[in-house]
Amino acid sequence: MTTAVATPEIGKTKAFLRLVMIEHSVFALPFAYIAALTAMFLQDGHVHWTQLLLVTLCMVGLRTFAMAANRIIDREIDARNPRTAGRELVTGAVSLRTAYTGSAVALVVFLAAAALLNPLCLALAPIAVIPMVVYPYGKRFTDFPHAILGLAQAMGPIGAWIAVTGTWSWEACVLGLAVGVWIGGFDLIFGCQDVMADRADGVRSVPARFGVANALYGARAAHVVTMLLLGWYAWLTGAGWAFWMGLVVVAVAFVYEHSIVRPGDLSRLNRAFFQVNGFVGISLFCFALLDLVLRGLTP
Repeated sequence: MTTAVATPEIGKTKAFLRLVMIEHSVFALPFAYIAALTAMFLQDGHVHWTQLLLVTLCMVGLRTFAMAANRIIDREIDARNPRTAGRELVTGAVSLRTAYTGSAVALVVFLAAAALLNPLCLALAPIAVIPMVVYPYGKRFTDFPHAILGLAQAMGPIGAWIAVTGTWSWEACVLGLAVGVWIGGFDLIFGCQDVMADRADGVRSVPARFGVANALYGARAAHVVTMLLLGWYAWLTGAGWAFWMGLVVVAVAFVYEHSIVRPGDLSRLNRAFFQVNGFVGISLFCFALLDLVLRGLTP
C-alpha cells in the first residue's frame, strides 16, 4: 500500500526536476564555490563546511525557483514553439499546481538558508529574487532579455562571498560580472535556434531582432569580456599559476565553442551550450580549488 502511494509522488518529483533541469546547476554553482572558497581562504585559510552547504542550498533553491517561475510564466509561449512544446507543463506531465508548489518550496529553502548564513544575506535575499522573476517577462518588453539573465546569474558569486564574510566585496562583484556576461553570452547562442518561432510569436531577443550572425558576434564579444574580467578577478585575489592555467583552458573552450556554431550551421548548438559551458564552469572550479589548496587552503 505504501509503495502504491509513494510511486506517483516519486514520479511527480522526477517530472518536476526535469521541468527545472536541475542538472543545469553546473553552470553557476562552480563559480559560487570559487567565490565562497576564495573568501574563506582570504579570511582564515580554512574551509567552513556548514557555510558551504548553506551556499549550495541557496544556489540550488534560488535556481530551482527561477526555472520553475520561468516555465510557469512562459508555458503559453512554450506551447507555440515546436522546440519547447514537449516541456512538462505543456504536455501535462507536471501540473501547474505542482509547479507552483515546487517553486514555493525552493524559495523557502533559499530564504531559510540565507537566514542561517548571516543578516546581510537575509536582507539581500529578496533583491536576488527580483531578476529571476523579471527575466521570463523580459522577452515581452526588451530585445535584450539576455542581459537580465546575466544580472540574475551575477548575483551567485556575490552572494556566496557575502555568505562567508558578511560584507560586500568588489572582488566578488568582478567575478559576478564575469559570470553574468558569460551566461548572457551563451544565452545569445542558445536563442539562435528559436529565431523563426520567436519572430512568428512576437517573442523578443537579440537573435530575433538583429539576426543570428549578429547574435553570435555579440556572444563572442561577451566571452572576450568574460576572460578579461576573470583575469581581473585573478589579479585582485592574488591567484597563483593554477588559476591562470585554468583561464587558459577556459579560453580554449571558448574558441572551440565559437568555432562549432556558425550562422549557417547551428547543428552543434546544443553541444556548445550544454557540454562546453558545463565544462567551463567545472574546469575553472577545479583549477581554482587546486590554486587555493596550493596557496594554503585547508579543510
